[in-house]
Parts: sequence; C-alpha cells; structure tokens
Amino acid sequence: QVQLVESGGGLVQAGGSLRLSCVVSENIFSFNAMGWYRQAPGKQRELVAAITRSGITNFADSVKGRFTISRASAKNTVYLQMNSLKPEDTAVYYCNAQRTGGLQYWGQGTQVTVSS
Repeated sequence: QVQLVESGGGLVQAGGSLRLSCVVSENIFSFNAMGWYRQAPGKQRELVAAITRSGITNFADSVKGRFTISRASAKNTVYLQMNSLKPEDTAVYYCNAQRTGGLQYWGQGTQVTVSS
C-alpha cells in the first residue's frame, strides 16, 4: 500500500513562508504526477500545484508567483515552497500521487494557518 506523509504545516503570519514536504513510500517516478491540493473549511478540495514525471509543473492561478513545487527523487519527497502567504491560503494541504490510468493516493493532510 502506497503511503504519503506530509509535514511542514503550521501557523504563520501573512507575508511569511512555509515549506511542506511529502515523503512517499515508493519511487516518486513510478507515478505519472505528484501534486498538492488544499481544502479550506466549507470549500471543495482544489489543486494547488502539480509536477509530472517529466517535470512539467502546473499551478493554481491564486498561487502563481508565490508557490513552487519541487522534488528530491533520492528521498522520494515532493516539496511545496509557499512564500508571501495570505490568510486565504489557510487550509489543510494534501499530497497526491497519480498513476497512469487514474489511480490516486492521498496523504493525511497538514494544516496551514495564515494569520492576518
């Protein structure tokens, strides 16, 4: 069973930064894409950033220019660097791994709270 374990969430003031990490229990290149999603209270889960096996990245419009996604293959880890955080970035952030064909795996989530 694939496991994804997120860490790095916390409380930060607006304008601050956090780096989330997602450690995967198997080689991250066995997945077609890795991504970060978030879900705020009362809202649907939304894609924040993703990176494909070939290294193509995709970001939600609301985080472009502030967030970056990267990976360390030797550590089976995917990162989300979040800069210039805003209160509206407050949410539970989830790591996601997708196989070719659509099978997906999720982490347990990590809370990010941005105070104004």
